[in-house]
Amino acid sequence: MTFSLAGRCGRTGMLGAAAATSSICVGARCPHARAGTGAVLSQFRTDPRLGARGLELLQAGMLAPDARDALVSGDPAIAWRQLAIVDRTGGTAVFTGEKVAELHAAVEGRQCAAAGNILVRTGVAAAMVAGFEAHPADHLADRLLHALEAGEAAGGERRQVKSAALLVVADHAFPLVDLRVDLDPSPLARLRFLWELYEPQMDRMVTQAVEPANLD
Repeated sequence: MTFSLAGRCGRTGMLGAAAATSSICVGARCPHARAGTGAVLSQFRTDPRLGARGLELLQAGMLAPDARDALVSGDPAIAWRQLAIVDRTGGTAVFTGEKVAELHAAVEGRQCAAAGNILVRTGVAAAMVAGFEAHPADHLADRLLHALEAGEAAGGERRQVKSAALLVVADHAFPLVDLRVDLDPSPLARLRFLWELYEPQMDRMVTQAVEPANLD
């Protein structure tokens, strides 16, 4: 019940993920990212432990395909899971279990991987990749939003989308961006609105955390 994309910025090394779904709290369950490590999306019958485990495997030095294979081989319920992974080098991997509901799709792009299920059309995943790749000079958060918006424009999910999330990590253990919308009639528009409000304050939020004496 989700369409999503994980991506890496080749200019900055930032990593992140964005997701939208017809159920509540997608940001608490599906996207996972760690600075200098990677980003993992776990969806359909979501198991957040797969995201956490995927990051541990990437942190230990695995690249995306090997981490994907380890997650698949270690989960007896993997037939119900869908995964998208980007590692610290920009390498990618995807997986869709045999019990994931139609229509589903998963597509790897340049330093990005998109996945979706219960879609209007399978081209939604490819549209997300194209949306991400079309703006290489933009901030990673913007590129991830472009991906979600392209997925929605291509048809998105068959059910009404109610929640959306945007997650970006950069240089610290805490996220640079962690924005979530729940139970909204237009969650992607709301998420774009929140990002436009947050972006001018973003660097200040980091400074107050790591160098509070340097705030104006």
